Formats: sequence, structure tokens, C-alpha cells
Amino acid sequence: MSDERYDDLFQAENEKPVDYKAILFEYLMYWPWFVACLLVCIVCVWCYLRYQAPVYNVNATVLIKQGDKNQPNGQNASLAAMQDLGMLSMANNFDNEVEIIQSRTLLKKVVNALNLNITYTEKRTFGYPIQLYKNTPIQVWMNPEEADKLPSPLQIQLGYTPDGKVQADALFTRNGKEETVSKHFDKLPGVLVTPVGTVTLSLKDSTNIQEAHTICATIISPTAAAADCKSRLNAEPISKVTTIVRLNYNDTHVGRGTDFLNTLVALYNRDANDDKNEVASRTAEFIDTRIQIINQELGTTESQLASYKQKAGLTDLSSDAQLALQGNAEYAQKQAENATQLRLVQFLKEYIDNPVNQMEVIPANIGLSDNALANVIGQYNEMLTERKRLLRTSNESNPAVVNLDASIQATRKNVQTSVSSVLKGLEITRHDLESQARKFEGKISNAPTQEKELLSITRQQEIKASLYLMLLQKREENAITLAATANNGRMVEEPLPGGPVYPNNKTYYLLALILGIGFPIATISLRNLLRFKIESRADIEKITDIPVIGDIPIINTKGNPIVVHENRNELMEEVFRTVRTNIQYMLQENQKVVLFTSTSSGEGKSFTAGNLACSFAFMGKKVVIVGLDIRKPGLNKVFQLSTREKGITQYLANPEHYDLLALCQVSNISENLYILPGGSVPPNPTELVARQTLDQAIEILKQHFDYVILDTAPIGMVTDTQLIARVADLSVYICRSNYTHKSHYELINELKKSHKLPNLCTLINCIDMNQRKNGYYYGYGKYGKYGKYGYGKKYGYGYGYGEK
Repeated sequence: MSDERYDDLFQAENEKPVDYKAILFEYLMYWPWFVACLLVCIVCVWCYLRYQAPVYNVNATVLIKQGDKNQPNGQNASLAAMQDLGMLSMANNFDNEVEIIQSRTLLKKVVNALNLNITYTEKRTFGYPIQLYKNTPIQVWMNPEEADKLPSPLQIQLGYTPDGKVQADALFTRNGKEETVSKHFDKLPGVLVTPVGTVTLSLKDSTNIQEAHTICATIISPTAAAADCKSRLNAEPISKVTTIVRLNYNDTHVGRGTDFLNTLVALYNRDANDDKNEVASRTAEFIDTRIQIINQELGTTESQLASYKQKAGLTDLSSDAQLALQGNAEYAQKQAENATQLRLVQFLKEYIDNPVNQMEVIPANIGLSDNALANVIGQYNEMLTERKRLLRTSNESNPAVVNLDASIQATRKNVQTSVSSVLKGLEITRHDLESQARKFEGKISNAPTQEKELLSITRQQEIKASLYLMLLQKREENAITLAATANNGRMVEEPLPGGPVYPNNKTYYLLALILGIGFPIATISLRNLLRFKIESRADIEKITDIPVIGDIPIINTKGNPIVVHENRNELMEEVFRTVRTNIQYMLQENQKVVLFTSTSSGEGKSFTAGNLACSFAFMGKKVVIVGLDIRKPGLNKVFQLSTREKGITQYLANPEHYDLLALCQVSNISENLYILPGGSVPPNPTELVARQTLDQAIEILKQHFDYVILDTAPIGMVTDTQLIARVADLSVYICRSNYTHKSHYELINELKKSHKLPNLCTLINCIDMNQRKNGYYYGYGKYGKYGKYGYGKKYGYGYGYGEK
């Protein structure tokens, strides 16, 4: 078939309007399928929902505090400084907190705190198991570390009676095999030892068991439980301009979901506070150590002063010496303050240079007068704190951690440089103060040596006392900082349980409705797509626009192919009358020759041609039917003639020795019906029908008969029919329902396009009325009580008969 023909076919099909009414009626023929499938889907959905535990949504909102940049001494001051420098954005910090609040590490703590890796259910006779949470009469406990090693879930069936007896059956899988451990307890608490772990059983406080029950406790690893909780938890900001997070958690038990969210926020705040208090804790340790050292030094100095005064018996000095002493005392005070700061900076330098404290926070708020150094130390401590928090949800290879490590190293060098600079400045200041003090000491050189010694001892005492008091003050300030730490997250809306989110009954029943209707439609449509044989008039109308002159139903002939009888008004008579009438309308004046052909053998050409000839004869018309299927004459079988009868082939081969009209036999069906058999099978059938003798024979028959019906060979198998078509006025193309392939039948379009068959029409044979596959034949089978016609079975096509 050429590409041009396909293009024409496609264009012709596009021009045909879609008959939606016919399509609807076709599907309505199968309404029992739709009803049955719909009922099955609804029952399946009902059973599924009956055994599916509802899942409820619990939601809460939490405010994540981001700190205040205007508080340089606060925990978030360094974070604010980093944000100002572009090292850390507020959005990234908030995103980190959102990830931390739903991290598996934090969720595992929640699981261990609430024992969420242990679930309790009570089976019902019909329906999903009842979820037990805090109302379970028997509590099961397993060490979290031991439970984390479970290879598979451990199920424990607990049967208990009112007298306190419990039967425990543990079911577990080990090495791919299921094993069971059973134990009977007369009284709880008790211990159930299994190869995969030890389980403790206990009665819930104030439990009053009134009747026997059986519950099932399932233990899974906390890690797996945390992963399951993570899949059912959703944390997302309510908007882009706020730091409020909405937490949504799905659970089959509302109380358990509420406890989960409350515990999650509480543990999140506890971990955040532990991170914030790490710097203050280190500072407290540093101050306590220095207080012990200064306390010992101060006690020694005071003892020296008391001994010296008692031994020397000091008295009042002169006025000049007093003035000198006053000036010297002023510089001595400055020296004491300088020495205090110098000692603190030296302590700090020793702590920083110690390799043990490489990645530890540096003590802050210890009384340094240099604010720049205090701010740099605060920034360094906050960077270390942020690094530890990031490592909870990532690893050291994370780009954020790597960048933060680089910033920490740079800041640590900056701290070391600042400490060295401050230490050097304090030493310079000390030299200046000593130089000034020596001036006043010259003025009091005449003072008693005892007074000079006394002044030196007093100065040392004042230095130690000043340092001791300052450290005590800083310890109290640090204690207040520890006590005043605020939570990182504040619950804005308490957990509120909502309605069930799964399963959605309406959605499932809607799905059942769609499947109940869609599955039959899809099945019927798929079956129609996979049908490669012609079944009805609708299939023909989709392939070609050639007129259909009739539909012949299947009927049981009981061995007699002629199904049309005279003076009867039954189904087959009416069918062939319809075909006869349509052919008469298509024939023009003086047109008498009707040709019957098909794509292949076995489609009923001889049957339809013979019965149509009978129908014309019963109308009073003189009809001759010619067997031009000379390769395998089928007309003899229809009219029960011997295959040895002479026929058209003898005339075509030797017209001088045969009388054509003498070869025409009057049938025993009607005196108006004549039969011209095919005759003997010739060795050259194609050349025989190509002779001009055929034209002469048809002209003779047209002169003596009202209608000439030609039973020809299948045009899709041999070329004889194309040669015979030159003498025909009308061509009837036969197709057989459930026999003729659609792809083979498309040959009719090529024949029409090339004008190889004149005045072409088609006829459908062997329609099964009982199948009612579309709306064309609905009710047609009620016309009479007939069986099924079986003529036209599959048989081979060749150059002879199967019998002689």
C-alpha cells in the first residue's frame, strides 16, 4: 500500500465526524461489567479502610530566636559580628536551626525519652488494631543501646489475666530464621531473656486488670524509630520574613503526637542551652583555679606584714615624708593596677599557649581592661560554639565547617597577637610607673628602712587583695550568666491535634468509582484496539467510506448453503432482499453484471452470490450466476453440482465447439435461476479470462438474462478478478466478520483509488447477532429463531478441489 494511499485514508478518516452516541451505546452494552467492577472496587476499598488505622496530624509553631546584635557580651554577639562581616547570614543560621530541630540525633533523643521505639497494639476481631500508648496495662522496656542492635523488630505477645498472671511469647528473626521464646509469669515485674536482648516487663502503676486481654508489643531499634519519626515530621517556616517554624507530625495516636512535639522542643532548647553555657563553664573553671592561687599568695603576704610590724614596731613619719609617701602611694596604686592586669594577661597567655587548650574556648569576663581583647576573645569563643553545633548535622568536610575552621585559626592568631600587644603595653606602663615611683623614693630616702620595707609589703598585699576581690566579682557575674541563659526556641502555639489526614475516605471511594468505571472502559478500549479482525459495520466504516449494502447474520444451514426461500418473510429472506434492493439502486439503466469478490478465500463469496441470485430469481427476474472462480470453483458446492460439470472454462478455451447458453443449467431452486459452472480447472486461468472471448460471453448472457452474477476469485490472492472486472457493472466486495483481517481488508481502498473494480460496494458476512458488540445490531437477532450459519470455513486456495 503506497504512502499516498495512507495519506488519503488518514485525511478521509479525519473528515468523518465522531459518533459519540454510538460509542456510548457500545459501552452501555457491557453495563453488567461496569456494575460488577464498581461493586468489587467499592467492597475492596471498604475492606481496606476497615483495616487501615487512621493517621492524625498534630501541629505546633516554634519561634527560633536569632539573638541581638546590640548585646556585645551576649552569647550571640559573635554570631552578629560574623553576620556583619558576611561570614554567616541570618537566613543560613535559621536554616541550620530548622535542620537541627528535625535532625536524626535530636529525634533519637526524643525516641529514647518517650520510648517511642516500643509500640503497643490490641487486636480486634474485625478492623485495624487499637493503638495503645499510655493506657497499656503492661509496660515493656529494653535498654536503648541493646535495642539499637536488634537485627529486626522484636514482637512480644502478652496475654494477661485478672489474677496477675502473664504469658509472654517473643517472636524474632535471627540469621534469617524465625524463633520464639516463651515464658510464664505468675507476677510482674519480670525479665524475659531472649537471644537478641533482655526485656523487662512491669505493671503500670495503679493498674486494675478486670478481664483477660492480649496485647502485642513491638520493639524496634531507636535509630529506625528516629528515621520513622523523621519521615512523619515536617518543619518549615511559615513565611520568608519570620523565624517561626511550623511543626507538623503525623501519628496514629493523638496523645503520642502531642508528647512528641513537646519533648522535641524541650530537648532542642536543652541542647542549645548546653552549647551556650560552654564558654561560661570554662570561664568558671578558670576563675576558681586562679582564686585558689591568689588566696594562697594573699595569705602569705598578710602573714609577712603582721610579722614585720610586730618586729619593727613602726611609728608615725614626718610631714614631708608623709607627703612623699602620699605621692608615692598614688603611683603605687597605679603600679598595683598595672601589675593586676599584667598578671591576668600572663595567665591568659599561658592558657592560650597550652596545646591542650587548642580547640577549647578561652575564658572571658575575667577583668581585662582592654575591651578590644575581650571582644576578640568573645568572637573566637562563639566561632568554636558554632562549629560544634554545625558538626551535629554535618561533618568536618562540610564547606561551612571548613570555612569556619579557617576563620577560627585566623581569629586565634589575632587573639595571640592581641595578648602579646597588651602584655607588651602593660610592661611599658610598668617601667614608666617604676621610674616615677623612684622619684618619690628619693624624697623619702631618709625615712626609716623599716617603713620602706613596710610599704613594699603593703603594696604586695594590696595587689593580691585587689586581684582576689575582682576574681570573686567575676565569678558571681559568670554564675548569673549561667543562671540567666534563655531558651533558643519558644513555643508560640501549643501542639494542637487535627483531623485524620490518612486515609481520606472520600478520596479512596472516588478512586474506587474511577477504577470501577475506568477499568471496564480501558479493558473494552484495549480489546477494541487489539482486535485485528473485522467484527461489525463500525469497523468497516473506520477503514473505508465505500457504501455497505448489507449485513448478513450467521445462520445454521444444516448442510444447505441456500438459505433464501420463496414466499417466506424470515430473517435471511429479508436480509438478502435488503441487499438486492441496495444493488438495484446502485445499478444504472441497462447495467446487469454484478461481480462478487473478496480479499482471501473462505469469506463467503459463493454463498452470498448464490443466495442473492436466488433472491433475484424469486422476484421474477431471469438470473444467471457464473462461476468465474476457475482456479477453485466454489459455486458447485453451493448448488450441489458435480465438479465434473462443464462450464465457462470450456467455452472460453474453445468457443467454436461449445454453445454458451447450453452450458447454463436451470437450477432446482427456481426456473428463473440458471447456473453456469466454472468447469474444469485450466492450466492457464489468467490468460483464459484475459481473452476477448470473456467479453463476448458476458454480452451473450446480458442479452438473454436480466441479471448476470459473477462469482470470482479472491482479488487479494490472484489477478484473475482484476481482469474479469472489465465486464462488470457493479462490484460487491465481501468481508467476513471475525475472519477478515482489517489490514487485508484495506485493499478495498487501493482498488477504489486505482479504479480496478467498477462501482464498488461492500457486504458483511457472518455477523454474530448474539454478541451485540455495538449498537448496529442490537435487537436484530430477535427477527427469527435461527442458529448460526457455518458456511465458508477456512480452507486452502489452489488449483483444484479437494474431491472429484
